[in-house]
Amino acid sequence: MGLHEWSWFDRVSGLFEKKGTVLKAELSEKALKLVGNPNVLINLVSRRVRQLNSGGNRPLIMETAGLSTADIALTEIIEGKMSWESDLPTPKKKTRRRTRKA
Repeated sequence: MGLHEWSWFDRVSGLFEKKGTVLKAELSEKALKLVGNPNVLINLVSRRVRQLNSGGNRPLIMETAGLSTADIALTEIIEGKMSWESDLPTPKKKTRRRTRKA
């Protein structure tokens, strides 16, 4: 199966499978609705997981019992505890050109 055939969730969960972490689908779906771009979501979650695993940063949410670091990162995004800026251009709407009939 090629990378283009995978869903965004398969790509996100594949990042954390090596550590035995299972992402909760509902957290991923909610976070994707807020972020809008699955590639940006992957980068946000992986960066936050690295920060949490390094020990230098504490979780920004109160209740972390039973949550993996990836789930904590997704919950922080959903609850608005994390912010991000994107310098990606806004996609232009495709317009249909009308052709005149001769």
